[in-house]
Amino acid sequence: MPLPAAALLCLVVSISDGDTLTARCGPPGAYQQMKVRVAAIDAPERKQAFGQKARQNLAQMCFKRQATLQPIEEDSYGRTVANVRCGGTDVATAQVTAGLAWVYTPYAQQHPHLAPLQRQARARSEGLWAQKRPLAPWDYRHRHPRPYGNS
Repeated sequence: MPLPAAALLCLVVSISDGDTLTARCGPPGAYQQMKVRVAAIDAPERKQAFGQKARQNLAQMCFKRQATLQPIEEDSYGRTVANVRCGGTDVATAQVTAGLAWVYTPYAQQHPHLAPLQRQARARSEGLWAQKRPLAPWDYRHRHPRPYGNS
């Protein structure tokens, strides 16, 4: 399903995890609530090591703040995949730099700046890279399947 190319100004009303938030977009009285997946990254799941830290970092950047969303597509869970900026900060860049998200390779072609940031975070043992063998979220989800949608 194609989404509008125009950027949306929204208010972030909740944070699900380190790469998913809910935003209220549109004029007062006529707003729409959207579940948004940050494009090009995959943060640890909530029960994974660094999952809560990734969620807290996203909340610190975005919760109850204005966000600029550039929708890209809708994912299989009905979420809007978008480039997200909160307070002028690119969320994907911030999460990867802090070592709180992996670059999600299938969608990273439009974000070539992220791979070097991930390599730098790993070299500094930043965030999840401090672990001896960090488990990628897609591997975690494969080992711990849930009967309902991914958050």
